[in-house]
Amino acid sequence: MNIHLFDKLQRDGHLSPGSAEKLQNAAATKLFSLHWELKTILYLGVLLLSGGLGILVYKNIDTIGHQVILVAIAASCAGCFYYCYKHKKPFTWEKVTSPTPFFDYILLLGCLLFITFITYLQGAYSVFANHYGTATFIPLLVLLFSAYYFDHIGVLSLAITNFAAWLGVNVSPYALMDGFSLFNTHLIKTGAVLGIGLCVADFLSHHYNKKAHFGFTYRNFGTHIFLVACLAGMFSVDMGLSLEGNYYFLWFVFLAVGSWWFLRDAFKHKSFYFLLIVSLYAYVGVSYVIIRLLILGDDIAAVYGGILYFIASAIGLIVFLVKANKKIKHASI
Repeated sequence: MNIHLFDKLQRDGHLSPGSAEKLQNAAATKLFSLHWELKTILYLGVLLLSGGLGILVYKNIDTIGHQVILVAIAASCAGCFYYCYKHKKPFTWEKVTSPTPFFDYILLLGCLLFITFITYLQGAYSVFANHYGTATFIPLLVLLFSAYYFDHIGVLSLAITNFAAWLGVNVSPYALMDGFSLFNTHLIKTGAVLGIGLCVADFLSHHYNKKAHFGFTYRNFGTHIFLVACLAGMFSVDMGLSLEGNYYFLWFVFLAVGSWWFLRDAFKHKSFYFLLIVSLYAYVGVSYVIIRLLILGDDIAAVYGGILYFIASAIGLIVFLVKANKKIKHASI
């Protein structure tokens, strides 16, 4: 607000002192945006509502009945999708803004209810028998279609998670308690392929300009999944799995090549977030190799060498991140 203009209007007699004082007070009191706070509360509300319905059903399953529960979930899900269909904007491959304030949250609730419906149907009646892949593939198709048709990044994240579960990249807390190992050869290899596939999806979305704003989500999932898979492949050598030493070096090469590619991509997109996470993954991998070599020495010099390495490498990593951040900021100007 131009205060000098109002002072001039007051001196010229076009503005009363009282009005000028009100304008100055209004200018001094800056508005505070509650945009992200309200969005967070609404998203939490959707998650709490879906979770609360699940707890309610679980505690009253004997008195309510399976049919009533399924009909209620299906009706609520259909109502959410009907609302979104009636209020959606025309489809386009470009980014589409939300037509109503509650559109995104109702769509997310509808998708969560659909997953709940399929899961409950399988759990109560075993509709898909032992074909568990079908029980995850059907929600995958619905989520992926909804993400693109209604332009919703949150639903796309659900679709990617469902796709990972369909491929077998899925570890539940119960499985971990039951003795399931994260360093499973199938899980590692599938995760690496999935990470590469998601990065390819990011490239294609930008190359063909088809929902290019979805690229960040694909790249985010792909980067984390691929690099975690590479680290798990390296660690699995010392976890009792039947992997030879050359496999250990091969996973380190994959990690090095992937880190180089992702760092190059981070500078290209001027993203300090990806620069940070890739640097941390690479640092863990390199540190594991160095400490593993030092342990083979089995003497006191190896212990001191490890301590000196962590001190020097930590300083070097911080210096690298600071300089890289400055480079990104200068490139953005």
